[in-house]
Amino acid sequence: MEHGSVADSTASTFSIMEEDHTLANSVRFVLNQDPRVAFCGYSIPHPADKKVNIRVQTTGDPAKDVMKDALQDLMVMGQHVRGTFDKAVADFKSNKPAEQMEVDSNQQ
Repeated sequence: MEHGSVADSTASTFSIMEEDHTLANSVRFVLNQDPRVAFCGYSIPHPADKKVNIRVQTTGDPAKDVMKDALQDLMVMGQHVRGTFDKAVADFKSNKPAEQMEVDSNQQ
């Protein structure tokens, strides 16, 4: 769902349901890295609502396009992190079998 001025496509507020600070802060971070973004922020209308509003104001490009690009960039970042993590786990498991690992339950 998108809210914004019909006459001005450079500023819009996007409402995302069933989400919280985790996604909203990540999207805000990626949007703020984009030179086309003049302002970006998010709010959660009420703590009991699983909904975030993300406000995007651009320097000229349509906010909808900038938001779409940011979400695609975030997906690529997530895929990179997941791939790197999976590779590190596989490398670790192949180098040292679990039964040979020393586990000290007293360490924190």
